[in-house]
Amino acid sequence: MRAADEVTEEAAADVATHESGERSGRWRAVDTWIAVGFVAFATLVLSQLWIDPNGRVLDGNDDDHGIFLFMLAHAERVVFDGAAPFFSDRFNVPVGVNMMANTSILALAIPLAPVTHFLGGGVTVALLVTGGLAGTAFAWYWVLSRHLVNSRLAAWIGGAWCGFGPTMISHANGHVNFVSNFVLPFIVWQVLRLREPGRIVRGGVILGLLIVLQVFINEEALLFTAMTMGLIAVLYAAMARPQARLVWKHFSAGIGVAALTSGVLLAYPLWYQFFAPGNYHGQPFEPTAYVTDVASLGWFSRQALAGNAALTRHLSVSATEDNTFFGPIGLVMIIVAIVMLWKSVPLRATALAGLFLLVMSFGPQVRIFGYDTGIPLPFGLISHIPVIDLVSVTRFAMVPAAVAGVLLAFAADRVPAPKKKIFWIGMVLALVPLIPKPLPVVQGDPMPPFLTEGTWKRYVAEGKTLVTVPLPDVTTGRTGQRWATLNNLDYPTPRGYFMGPADPPYDDTGSWQAPHRYASELLWSVREYGYLPVVDRERFLADLDYWRAGVVVLIPGSRNEAMLKSVLVEVLGEPQSVGGVEIWPIPSNG
Repeated sequence: MRAADEVTEEAAADVATHESGERSGRWRAVDTWIAVGFVAFATLVLSQLWIDPNGRVLDGNDDDHGIFLFMLAHAERVVFDGAAPFFSDRFNVPVGVNMMANTSILALAIPLAPVTHFLGGGVTVALLVTGGLAGTAFAWYWVLSRHLVNSRLAAWIGGAWCGFGPTMISHANGHVNFVSNFVLPFIVWQVLRLREPGRIVRGGVILGLLIVLQVFINEEALLFTAMTMGLIAVLYAAMARPQARLVWKHFSAGIGVAALTSGVLLAYPLWYQFFAPGNYHGQPFEPTAYVTDVASLGWFSRQALAGNAALTRHLSVSATEDNTFFGPIGLVMIIVAIVMLWKSVPLRATALAGLFLLVMSFGPQVRIFGYDTGIPLPFGLISHIPVIDLVSVTRFAMVPAAVAGVLLAFAADRVPAPKKKIFWIGMVLALVPLIPKPLPVVQGDPMPPFLTEGTWKRYVAEGKTLVTVPLPDVTTGRTGQRWATLNNLDYPTPRGYFMGPADPPYDDTGSWQAPHRYASELLWSVREYGYLPVVDRERFLADLDYWRAGVVVLIPGSRNEAMLKSVLVEVLGEPQSVGGVEIWPIPSNG
């Protein structure tokens, strides 16, 4: 009789194991299809860029597209030429660029250096933005589905919102770093797991390593995440004191291990960022310049299916900073989710933390429909604190945007049966208008044979630079910067679009360009305003000498090209036509 019972139990166990295996297999298939779907959708969003990634430029922010081409070209030189990872001597000659003080995305750019080397930086940009959107969506889906919610559909909603919501699509117009948020969900989960006994060392070390990885992707997003998790911890402790007393010791110890691990590994890179040459303090704009408009909460972003760029631009600082824009029904559903989940202390703390960061994103005073009301807000009290003063204020709204996705996932997972129908109708009405349109692109100026055939090498000796006119600068020298970076910085160039001190050593405020010089100011004025000034030839030649110019190249089709040429002719004489461009070789003084 006992033998028969044992056989029956073994058979039941085999059936249970078989059923469990079938369920696991089905869920793996679901996960695979969700991942494929996210990649396919991200590719659709970037479809216009993928047609010609090295020839086209993202139209929403072609300047930032250019700066990330620079980051990728620098990483290519690190891998293939042994260049220093934290410093570039190929831009802003002769001073160079502190790459740790810029968003150098080394954790992404270095592994993809072979792609940049063999296929071009434009391909790598398209790959990173596509992978960033899809990867962020799937990372949130994975963490939510494995650890936080029971419903795969609810996890999919959270992942899709966090990966393809208005905030992320907006930053996909040029911010490679801000769409690559796939490490953040795992940082969040590892912080939450520190509450568990026995995870002080292992959990702390894992968290510390994830922090190090995120630093080399995007420090600003890490700062936002740290602020949010700190707020959630404080709010949770205040609202659930008995539970907090049970976990605070090993939680704090785990945070200490994470801080020690990341601190040791990041000591030199962070020292280089904040104290090595090329460091800077603060941003080249006031906090009031880039803030979140309150009215944007219930409006549509310019890339949303229901969006209208002409209207949206009045509520947003740029095409890459539509950090809210949840839509009217979307905003209602977020509020509904908060109300539904309010009794849960952890989720209430999460919602309050998101609300706090949202208020911070409004800046020092309330702005609504583009009008500064003068009503003061808390950010004015902390706007000049070091590190905070390096943040673009409106980007604090990226936190409530992600929090909204998490809360919507929990609400979808916990919605009571009697209210499911109306809830899902609301979700459809909220999400469909937010479906993103493919990102717009423009055709970049083609590189001339002078560059593609390597003719430039005859004119740029070792230690010399190739100077394009207009000079590589933010907003005015996109083509010169793009040409240099698509050549993987094979030739060094002066100036460029990057972050550095405005006028060292007198002014170390952050600037988007190199310090002004006579020749750079003169050429900028001629290009912008189209008039011929009196040229101080000696000062102009002195600047060319400072930049170690080997050859000057006039970019065809530039704004006020004829007047720019007149200035160069006055200083350097008549040009030579070589490889599709007009050039002025600079005789060596040596």
